[in-house]
Amino acid sequence: MSIRLYNTLTQTKAPLQTVEPGRVGMYLCGPTVYSPSHIGHMVGPVVFDTIKRYLAYNGYAVTWVVNITDVDDKLIAQAQKDGTNVKDLAERVTADYVACLKALGVDGIDKMPRATEHIDEIKAITQGLIDKGYAYASGGDVYFDVAKDADYGKLSHRQVEELLAGARIEPTEKKRHPGDFALWKGSKPGEPTWESPWGPGRPGWHIECSAMCMKLLGEHFDIHGGGIDLVFPHHENEIAQSESYTGKPFATYWLHMGLLTKEGRKISKSDPETIVLMSDLLAKHEADTLRGLLLSSHYRRPTDYSNDRLAEVARGLLAFRNFFDRYQRLTGQSYYDMTPPTKRHDLESAGSKLLEEVGELRERFLEAMDDDFNTGGALGKLHEMIPVLNRFADASRLDGPDPVPGAIDELKAGTVVLKELTNLLGLFQAPPKAMMGPDSGLTGGLLDLLIELRATLRKEKNFALADRVRARLGELGVTLEDRPGGTGWKVEAKP
Repeated sequence: MSIRLYNTLTQTKAPLQTVEPGRVGMYLCGPTVYSPSHIGHMVGPVVFDTIKRYLAYNGYAVTWVVNITDVDDKLIAQAQKDGTNVKDLAERVTADYVACLKALGVDGIDKMPRATEHIDEIKAITQGLIDKGYAYASGGDVYFDVAKDADYGKLSHRQVEELLAGARIEPTEKKRHPGDFALWKGSKPGEPTWESPWGPGRPGWHIECSAMCMKLLGEHFDIHGGGIDLVFPHHENEIAQSESYTGKPFATYWLHMGLLTKEGRKISKSDPETIVLMSDLLAKHEADTLRGLLLSSHYRRPTDYSNDRLAEVARGLLAFRNFFDRYQRLTGQSYYDMTPPTKRHDLESAGSKLLEEVGELRERFLEAMDDDFNTGGALGKLHEMIPVLNRFADASRLDGPDPVPGAIDELKAGTVVLKELTNLLGLFQAPPKAMMGPDSGLTGGLLDLLIELRATLRKEKNFALADRVRARLGELGVTLEDRPGGTGWKVEAKP
């Protein structure tokens, strides 16, 4: 089955057909770096990181670009408010953004250009649009003339008048038409400025992305993405100026993420009550829990954030952690150190009922991902795989003294498939954070001592006190597991 994508531009799903066979160029609109990253900033990067993983798994060579908008009205206003300069503020906030990406395992970005690094390209495109009659200079500014673009509105699927009715349009006598948008803005005192044929100024927001896309991915590339709230005006204006300048299609596929909401309200810097900073979340929750939340539904659907929802995701992922612990106990090997296949291939079951069951779930996983990268459906198949593996281990008596011959190798083979698929979602790349602090060795020894004490109490038939030891440890987040070979323990991260 070929990979199919839903394209906002055509409003249909279609098989992936790349500009250059075997290669994919994709661009994701990054943040305007004027305030620390919140969880909404992570939706696009986590989704596109997963998309890149899956495309690479299917044999594509992928170049993924995420831009940084480091000059903009909001940045200028925030720097003035903070008593700093735009460059220092942008660098500080960019560092926070990059640290959050790293914590969530977003490691597939190939290029992260800054808008201020591409001023020459911006000026060249602006002048080219003037020369072609699509733009005009006016009082130190340069505007794109939307009336000259016959198919303006084709991404939003609306007429210009409809688009402007609900948009925030900056009124100015310099424009020929209310919907005309700035390619270049004359600088005010105290603002960043660059010399240009139209006077000192700085770029408009939309032209920055066009310049970076064309510089790094070419005039026509494969996938452009961002939040659904960027369809208009940002992406509509990108298409208009880019295609008017080159005469070529800009991006073949436009992918838009559903909004991340909190209690039904869009998480946005303009609504401070909804903001949930990533630095706060990462201090309280495992990165896999946060990534799992963002992948728990189809990327085009809205995702609602809440503490209850995070707790639900954490409980679901705990079944995986428990299985990983069991796998290491049975095999002596760490799940996290496994090296699964990295390219798509046919799975041979070799007459193994376990591999047949695991293989069927694997096929359903791949079908979900082939169908417009449905990570929610794919993750559901992984949840189904855990009980399959556990039931096999139980039926094969792998925890006991007389396991079924050859069963451990089957379990290993089935678990390799699980690892292959969790890698595609970027989950479980490393063990969870140590929850016991730097004295974990001492803690482990004390827990072993308590387990010995409990075993002695049980031998002496003092079951009430033995149960009290177990219950009290449970209240502290320590779970005891009575197995054929003895009692084990683990500390469970609290969501």
